[in-house]
Amino acid sequence: MASIYKRATKAQLEPEASDESDMSDSSSSSSGTVRGDEDLAEDEDLKPITPFSSSPPPSNQQAEAAELRKLKQIPTELRNRILMLTSRGVSFRHRHLLTDLSSFLPHSYRDTKLDTKSSNNYNSALNSLADLHNCNYVFFLEARKNAQDLYLWLAKAPNGPTLKFHVGNVHTMAELGFGGNVLKGGRGLTVFDKSFDEQLCVGGDENKALIREMLRGVFCVPSKGVRGLKPFIDRVVGIYGLDGKIWIRVYEIREGSKDSTEDKLAGMDELATGIKLVEVGPRLVLTPIVILEGSFGGPVIFENKMYVSPNMVRREARMKKQGRYAQRTFDKTDRTRKIKDLGLNTGAERKRSAVDNRRLFG
Repeated sequence: MASIYKRATKAQLEPEASDESDMSDSSSSSSGTVRGDEDLAEDEDLKPITPFSSSPPPSNQQAEAAELRKLKQIPTELRNRILMLTSRGVSFRHRHLLTDLSSFLPHSYRDTKLDTKSSNNYNSALNSLADLHNCNYVFFLEARKNAQDLYLWLAKAPNGPTLKFHVGNVHTMAELGFGGNVLKGGRGLTVFDKSFDEQLCVGGDENKALIREMLRGVFCVPSKGVRGLKPFIDRVVGIYGLDGKIWIRVYEIREGSKDSTEDKLAGMDELATGIKLVEVGPRLVLTPIVILEGSFGGPVIFENKMYVSPNMVRREARMKKQGRYAQRTFDKTDRTRKIKDLGLNTGAERKRSAVDNRRLFG
C-alpha cells in the first residue's frame, strides 16, 4: 500500500511542476527579464562542440590583428640605418668628405675601407656587410684613377635599387671654413627645390621620384630609435638641380633678434622673424650615371646618355695640348724654310749688291 501511495503522489506532483515552469517562462518573456550568466553557461555547455574546426580561435586572430596594427603604426624611417664606407685609394679630401657626412647623420654606421680589387665583388661584399651591421642603405664612395675620379654608389640592401653618381666639386667643412655650426646628433630638414624637378633630366618622373626617395632615406634622420639623437632641428639640407646635376648644400638654422647689428645690416624688415640660414658645408655635386634594379647589380633601369666620363675630358685636354704643340712645331719649321729661301740665314755670308758702300768706295 505504501508503494502505491508514493506512485500516486509522484504522478500528481509532476503536472503541477510543469505548469509552474510554463508560467514562469511566460512571465519572464512578458516582463522582459534577461537570463542570468549561469543559464547562458549551461546553454553553451549543452551546445555540440566540433573537435576539428578549420578557423583559429578568436584569441589568435586578435593577437595577429594587434601585431599588424602595431607594424602599420611604425614609420618606415625608423628602420633606416646607413652603412658608410670608402674603397681603397681615396684621397684625404674624399676621406674628410665622408667624415663630415657621417657626423651629420647620427643614424649612420661608418665602416673601414672596402678591400677589394674588382667591382664585380660589390654585390656580395657590400650586401653582407649591410646585413652584418643591420643596415638597409649603403653609401659607398669608390675612387678610381689614383683618386682622380670619385663615384658614389647609393643602394638599398638587399633587394635594390642602386644609384651610381659621379661626385665632383667636392669641398669639405675644413676647407670652406664657414661660420655655421650645428649640434652633433641633431636632426635636419631635407628640402628639394623646384629646380630638382625642372632641371634634372633622368628620363622620366618615375626616375626622379626614385632618386628623391633614395636621397630622402639617407639625409632624413629618424625621430626615434637612434643612439645619441638629440631632439633639435637645427639644419637644412638643400638639394637642387642644375645642368642635369644634383647640387647638395647644408645650412644651419640660426635664430636671432631683429635688433641685432647683423640683421640691421642685412636690411631685415619689421615683419621678419629673425631666422636665417648660414652655410655649414660640405659641398658636392652629383651627376647621375646609371640606375640598377638590384643591389649593386641587375637590369639597367636608366642610363644617362649625356654623361661624359672624366677620362674623355682628360683625353680632350691632352689632344688640345698636343694640337698646340703641333702648331708651334709647324710654325717653327715654316719660319726656318722662309729664312732659308730669302737668304737671311745668319750663318751664311750675305751677297753684296751693286750699290753696296764697300763695293763703291772700296
